[in-house]
Amino acid sequence: MQYKLPFLNSQVWVSSHIIIYLYITSVESRSIDSHSEFSCEPIRLRMCQDLPYNTTFMPNLLNHYDQQTAALAMEPFHPMVNLVCSADLRMFLCALYAPVCTVYGQVSMPCRSLCQRAKDECHKLMEIFGVAWPDDMECSRFPDCDEPYPRPEDLLTGSDPTDQSSMTVQRDYGFWCPRELKVDPDLGYTFMGRKDCSAPCPSMFFNQQELTSIRYVIGVISIVCLSATLFTFLTFLIDVTRFRYPERPIIFYAVCYVMVSLVFFLGFLLEDRVACNAVSPSQFRASTITQGSHNKVCTLFFMVLYFFTMAGSVWWVILTITWFLAAVPKWGSEAIEKKALLFHAIAWGLPGALTVTLLALNKIEGDGISGVCFIGLYDIDALRWFVLAPLCFNVAVGVSLLLVGIVALNRVRMEIPLEKENQTKLVKFMIRMGVFSVLYLVPLLTVIGCYLYEHTYRNIWETTWMEENCKDYHIPCPFKVEQTSRPAMVIFLIKYLMMLVVGIPSVFWVGSKKTCFEWANFLHGRRRKDGVNESRQVLQEQPDFAQSLLREPNTPVIRKSRGTSTQGTSTHASSTHLAVLDDLDEPASSIHSKASYHSSLRRPRDDRSDTMVYRGVEERSFHGSMPHLDHPLSTHSSLHQIEGHSRHSSQQDVSEAPPTLITHGTTVSESRVAENDGTSA
Repeated sequence: MQYKLPFLNSQVWVSSHIIIYLYITSVESRSIDSHSEFSCEPIRLRMCQDLPYNTTFMPNLLNHYDQQTAALAMEPFHPMVNLVCSADLRMFLCALYAPVCTVYGQVSMPCRSLCQRAKDECHKLMEIFGVAWPDDMECSRFPDCDEPYPRPEDLLTGSDPTDQSSMTVQRDYGFWCPRELKVDPDLGYTFMGRKDCSAPCPSMFFNQQELTSIRYVIGVISIVCLSATLFTFLTFLIDVTRFRYPERPIIFYAVCYVMVSLVFFLGFLLEDRVACNAVSPSQFRASTITQGSHNKVCTLFFMVLYFFTMAGSVWWVILTITWFLAAVPKWGSEAIEKKALLFHAIAWGLPGALTVTLLALNKIEGDGISGVCFIGLYDIDALRWFVLAPLCFNVAVGVSLLLVGIVALNRVRMEIPLEKENQTKLVKFMIRMGVFSVLYLVPLLTVIGCYLYEHTYRNIWETTWMEENCKDYHIPCPFKVEQTSRPAMVIFLIKYLMMLVVGIPSVFWVGSKKTCFEWANFLHGRRRKDGVNESRQVLQEQPDFAQSLLREPNTPVIRKSRGTSTQGTSTHASSTHLAVLDDLDEPASSIHSKASYHSSLRRPRDDRSDTMVYRGVEERSFHGSMPHLDHPLSTHSSLHQIEGHSRHSSQQDVSEAPPTLITHGTTVSESRVAENDGTSA
């Protein structure tokens, strides 16, 4: 029987019936219970009662995983069914939303003719109610036959419906997003491969007590890291000339982790208010993890945290590059500093490009544990390509350059005989460089190991979570779970700790007595005008001794310090001895002249002493000592005799020669001596 409206002008009558039908349907949907696992179950849909069959199987032909979801999807068709626009519509809808449960695992499909009759007869009424025929119900999807539904063979089950309800599913239906975790489609959320779905917040793996413990530890360590890195940066501001290249990148590295620790501290204070979406009871939605860039505070947290984390890693690589340039090709501080613009472009440009790319891809994810926003927490691909790949690449490059630099410095220490003082400085610098690198690499490698652990077991953790919560969420339970596992809380705790501890080593580089003196002077309102860095001095102060040996005897001595003055103390004093020994085959007069000149270079250091006692030293002829240079011990004694002779002769003419200014780097006050190279020669 086909129903036709006697008049079409009565829109009020139609609207009132729509309200009544929707109200009845809403009451009906509330009374329907959801199934906890796939099975043949009694039909509880009110529209599909009193049919030739009374059991159905889920998921149905429209991929509804329970009868509650199917009831919500059937709401728009209730007016047409109650008005009986077609005798076949009710049976056709029940065949789709509550198909007959036949042989286990099989679903009987309605015929195409049944679909076509229902569509043709109810088409006009559906237009009046503003209901479109769904694409999932297109008649071309069904078999071309003309048989009633259900077929006689579909009813030959041989068992009661109550017996069939115990049957379990024999295939895996994957993850179905629960109604509580669904979000608006325009947000672009994705969870476990399902769109418009988000993970539960604050955590799908840990309970509230475990979360509280982790958060308090993160809060304490973030304060420690913030204090250490901020102290490093403020120490640099007190004396900006103290930390030059090759160690200047440590300051920028510390600045990066000032921002990282600050974000973690703010996340500790805000808990999950930024990382989680609010609960919406009216829409039956639970608290879910924030994704994408619609949450402005979460987006800001992500930009700061990811950008400065990657920038800190790049600055460490640049630090190893500057060490390499200073140790292997012997670049000076000014030469390295000329590349500062390139260093800054790389260190800030690459992380900036990665951050913009992630914003464009909408990969931001809230972290309900720490309260911040990052990437790769639920998206394994983002973790692999935007976190693990850059960190592993930076570690590989940095470690390679670091090892090459250490080998080069050790070769210098073994092959070039430096003074004892400079040997100590060089060894001290190598130890500091090694300790700082170990303190940086151990936490960073630990973080990478935690990320790899999470990357490996993430799918197993999600399957275990789905098996434990499928009944509560009324979603399909996983089939044939071979391995179950839950993440260890200590692994996540170590990951967050090492992400912050990796910034603390910067304070060990500036930690020295000199730093204490600078802070004391700063707090008392005094500024120290002199001072150098011993590591930079050992690496970079390299006067050209070959040119100084070939200069005219009467030319004043002016030594250039490449920005690393050590108050007139030469770091290569032994190089003058090597220069004399290399020229032993020259005439005696030439050697005597060069020895006298080099003794005048050492005289400013000797003049700073209160007394000079050389009168008790027996004068010996330098030429007479030459035949004994072949002896292993004669070389050292001869050099002392050369210096003693030149010092003795120079003292006699101090009063006769005008004063000559000898400049060592930037220090002048302690370098004024009387020198007459012609007389000493």
